[in-house]
Amino acid sequence: MPLLLPLLLAAADPQLAMNPLPVGSVVPFGAPPSAAAQVFETELGPVETFDPMGRAVDLARDLPRVWSGVYRSFSGGVPLPVQLVLMEATPMGQMVDLRGEMQVGDTTVAVQGNLNAKSDQLDLLMLCDCEVGGMESGGEISGVQGLELAGWVAPRLTNPGGRFDLRPVVPPAGSPSGGAPVRGLW
Repeated sequence: MPLLLPLLLAAADPQLAMNPLPVGSVVPFGAPPSAAAQVFETELGPVETFDPMGRAVDLARDLPRVWSGVYRSFSGGVPLPVQLVLMEATPMGQMVDLRGEMQVGDTTVAVQGNLNAKSDQLDLLMLCDCEVGGMESGGEISGVQGLELAGWVAPRLTNPGGRFDLRPVVPPAGSPSGGAPVRGLW
């Protein structure tokens, strides 16, 4: 404890540190200049208020369960129709665990993957030892904007991969859906 006072005095004002104060005296306090506060703020950067775990819970609840679109191979060929059905979306920290089925052309395969709630990165694997629409086993579906901007990354350099163009399927107007709950007026 006796070393604490000299350190505090040295931090407050170097002149006070060189001249010891008598017992019972008070060290004068001066507020730091506003420029010092601005330098402190710019060095540390802004405070992050984003809650990725909360967003993961929201995504798991609100993520559309049916996606439809096409797969186009970078090596050419006919675009194949794709339908992705997410049966489960479970929040795990800032990640959302996804499980479901994907139909590419006439073939249906199980899929499993993760969606990062902070960065919207998607990693989705086809759970089969098969080749579906030119996509061979060992590759992965990778997205940088969730499911909307995704591509298939091949496991070998000899296959260029491909691109998915998926959009959420919106139920037709007037059809029953698991939409917003009915709320009473009060």
